[in-house]
Amino acid sequence: QVQLVESGGGLVQPGGSLRLSCTVSGSIVGSNAMGWYRQAAGQQREMVAAITNFGSTHYGDSVRGRFTISRDNSKSTVYLQMNSLKPEDTAVYYCNAGGGSGSYYYPLNYWGQGTQVTVSS
Repeated sequence: QVQLVESGGGLVQPGGSLRLSCTVSGSIVGSNAMGWYRQAAGQQREMVAAITNFGSTHYGDSVRGRFTISRDNSKSTVYLQMNSLKPEDTAVYYCNAGGGSGSYYYPLNYWGQGTQVTVSS
């Protein structure tokens, strides 16, 4: 059974930082990349960042230069370092297993339960 478990969300002031983690258990067939998505209240889910098994990365326009995705294959864990956080980054962040390259990412139907990130003073 495949499980994706996120952690690291919370409340942070504007300009602050958080690091999210996603640990994967089980074997995911057909996946060569991992991604982070987010969904703010009343909005559609959007792709934030993705990383392939070989370390190529892809970022959404709204977070490029502020967020960094990385992975530790030995721990089956993907990280999302979020710096210079803004109130508009407030959302539930989801981990996803998918596919792609450094220039595109597509999600497969493997999702974590989500972790809330709130940026507010």
